[in-house]
Amino acid sequence: MSISKNLNNIKSELPAHVTLVAVSKTKPVADLMEAYDAGQRIFGENKIQEMTDKWEVMPKDIEWHMIGHVQTNKVKYMAPYVSLIHGVDSLKLLQEINKQAAKNNRVIDCLLQVYIAEEESKFGLDKQELDEILKQVQNDKENYKNIRIVGLMGMATFTENQNQIEKEFKHLKTIFDKFTIHNSQFTILSMGMSGDYQLAISCGSTMVRIGSSIFGSR
Repeated sequence: MSISKNLNNIKSELPAHVTLVAVSKTKPVADLMEAYDAGQRIFGENKIQEMTDKWEVMPKDIEWHMIGHVQTNKVKYMAPYVSLIHGVDSLKLLQEINKQAAKNNRVIDCLLQVYIAEEESKFGLDKQELDEILKQVQNDKENYKNIRIVGLMGMATFTENQNQIEKEFKHLKTIFDKFTIHNSQFTILSMGMSGDYQLAISCGSTMVRIGSSIFGSR
């Protein structure tokens, strides 16, 4: 099955309001170009160096999404071009993104990563931390002019138990809805990957991150 066929199959079944991020981490540029030639313009990477290498050689109408855990000291490398950072999980990181965006005369869109899984290994904010960060940014707009918080991201527990995954997705949707009331910029709810994106969409996701179903397994 070719990459373009996989891509078109997935796109044909996605509702119009759901954005597809093609997760291209570890894949060679040739694979990304095949997806690009099939019309895909949004790619997700989880390592800043790898993403930057690809950005340098690929067409400039691509939106690059950073979907992995972000180390503060690496933000400067992607600040000139990144379109959306999915995994913002601390105020310190948000401040660094704002600082580096300002240096590049840009406003960078960010998603706050919420901890919804029943696993210790996942990064993310709890509801109280989320509340605190949003208040801080709201009350101090002057110091956060170069970032825009456009929604939330979450990763469900890695399990076969569909009921548990559904419960976690619905929990995130409830949090998203609560914050959307006060934040008109909140338009993106990024949840769902190759194994669970259909369930995520049924629970209210507006952005899915799909890799292996497009590019084959790693």
